[in-house]
Amino acid sequence: MQKIRKGDMVRVIAGNDRGKEGEVLQVLPKERRIIVKGVRMITRHLRPSAKHREGGIVQQEGPIDLSNVLLICPECDRPTRVGFVITETGEKLRQCKQCKKTFD
Repeated sequence: MQKIRKGDMVRVIAGNDRGKEGEVLQVLPKERRIIVKGVRMITRHLRPSAKHREGGIVQQEGPIDLSNVLLICPECDRPTRVGFVITETGEKLRQCKQCKKTFD
């Protein structure tokens, strides 16, 4: 089970985009990287193709390492580390280390 998932809100804690917040668009678990909306914008030069009729220069989000972000707790709205709790029914839930509330 992963600590950060698609759709979570995160805050960047290291790098050029430090302090920015955004929604996780994609998680790349094998590379331990994520793509966050509006963070680490890179420029791509595209050739004309069937998918892109006109080529050109496109701005898009680049991947950022998982260790450079903290999850923003939906309960207390603070950046926090994530722990895990197993419920009585055997379900594994994520838990905020700040306010001790579970979410999923």
